[in-house]
Amino acid sequence: MIKHWQGGAIAAGILVLFALTPVRADAPGVLWQMTSQMMIPGMPFSPRPNSVKVCTPAAWTAPPPSNDPTCVNTNFQRVGTNKVTWAMQCSGEMPMTGTGEITFAADGTYSGAINATADGMSMQIVLSGKKLGSCDNPIN
Repeated sequence: MIKHWQGGAIAAGILVLFALTPVRADAPGVLWQMTSQMMIPGMPFSPRPNSVKVCTPAAWTAPPPSNDPTCVNTNFQRVGTNKVTWAMQCSGEMPMTGTGEITFAADGTYSGAINATADGMSMQIVLSGKKLGSCDNPIN
């Protein structure tokens, strides 16, 4: 009888330990290595690419963050299952307007561009990204 009771106590103790062990759900975000590079037709050189790591929601609800805090993005839309588009307007040192588009690939990468106009000059910001893993606290 004592052996039976000891076995039951051990089993109950193990169940209590499992019950007290925190269960971690999947991380809410995706960590991306994002790269952007401005291309201006007729310029003899292009600025160096800018690369940052950003934690985004698993399903994007906004375009990638801008280096210019005066930029406002509007009309963000998902097109099909692998493309997003948006419009942008910046009012900083170089006011500009434009549109952006990103296409996500099955291999965990994306490519796209922002086509913008500032002071009558056209430019393109080439975008690319690669999933690095999961992360907590995605930006919105």
